[in-house]
Amino acid sequence: MSLSVALTRENLPEYLAAYARLIVQAGCAIQPGQDLFIRADIQSAPLVREVTRAAYELNARHVTVRYTDEVISRMEYDHAPMEVFEQFPEWSALLNNSMAQAKAAVLTIDSDDPEAMIGINPAKLMARSKASHAACKPFYDALDFGRCVWCIVGAASPAWAMRVFPETDPDQALLDLWAAIFETVRLTSPDANSAINAWHHHRLSFAHRCQWLNSHHFDSLHYTSPQGTDLTVGLNARGLFCGGGDTTVDGIQFFPNMPTEEIFSTPDRTRADGVVVSTLPLSYNGSLIQDFSLTFTNGVVTDLHAEIGEDVLRSIVETDENSCRLGEIALVPFDSPIRNSGVLFLSTLFDENASCHLALGQGFPDCYQGGYDMSEEELLAAGVNASAAHVDFMIGSEDLSIDGITQDGTPVPIFRNGNWGF
Repeated sequence: MSLSVALTRENLPEYLAAYARLIVQAGCAIQPGQDLFIRADIQSAPLVREVTRAAYELNARHVTVRYTDEVISRMEYDHAPMEVFEQFPEWSALLNNSMAQAKAAVLTIDSDDPEAMIGINPAKLMARSKASHAACKPFYDALDFGRCVWCIVGAASPAWAMRVFPETDPDQALLDLWAAIFETVRLTSPDANSAINAWHHHRLSFAHRCQWLNSHHFDSLHYTSPQGTDLTVGLNARGLFCGGGDTTVDGIQFFPNMPTEEIFSTPDRTRADGVVVSTLPLSYNGSLIQDFSLTFTNGVVTDLHAEIGEDVLRSIVETDENSCRLGEIALVPFDSPIRNSGVLFLSTLFDENASCHLALGQGFPDCYQGGYDMSEEELLAAGVNASAAHVDFMIGSEDLSIDGITQDGTPVPIFRNGNWGF
């Protein structure tokens, strides 16, 4: 591990306070008089308190916190009958949907143990995902169509820290994970203003590459690697490459993910053909999926295999009728800050920013010209996927090549040997 953050038990509270300010001001872009809705595990309580404090200091109107407990969640998946997962609680849907109606900023803090749910029935995961998206459609539409700010960040927890640093003393492992998280979000000292400024420049750094990619109007991307990836993904005629944050329909700039190192787009849901091989483990709702491959035909997953977690992978693909199609393509150089840190986080939020990746399921309306002004049905007809799922998986490697295929069939190098080729 190669990190510049000098973290101790004594200065951890200073870093947490600065991290909270960074999250609220840059990630959530909280506005005076706006509500903030925080979703977090109880192990993240110290950070939640600091975020709440920072939000009120920036004149938030009200902060609502919804805590969960992954230990209790595991008991639920082990013992509750299937009908519990097929029926989403009305009170919970009302909470989520009312937050969207109030245009609250939505903050999700991820501190999950990557292996907390290993061995549970994947059909229960699939049922809960479908039920929640049906009951909370106004909530998810507000996030997908740019009406609400949303942000996902990480918080170290003892169980997660021991998965990442299994040979380390537990107290030190927790500090090491916090230090790694702070490094990835450019918080190299307990100075929130410096980190906020760094994120401003980080946003600007994506502009040149996005402009170059969009100027070529590629018809498709062709991925190849010695590991066995040979996949062609079609692009939408009015598709856009984006990166370095997002903007609501009201013009508020925010960061959906902290960290972020990706340039991404939404592909044509009907055009993906070939085989893609994963290069990093996928932690999905507390279950690990490792060493897997997917075969696509005419945009649909027609075959899959995983050495570990194949049943969970299959449940993702079968979540609904469109979770078997791609909703995102993302470009991240192998020579990236998170990869160079030497830390395998076993968390999609972090590991997807160390590797090129794809996502099954929901596409992004903001990656389609005029997408925010289109209905879900219009977007689907135009090639933007719609699904209750959105699951990223990593495919980047030091020998991955990607060609952009122009409208006349000419290949143009985008990635060579895992890094930008232009």
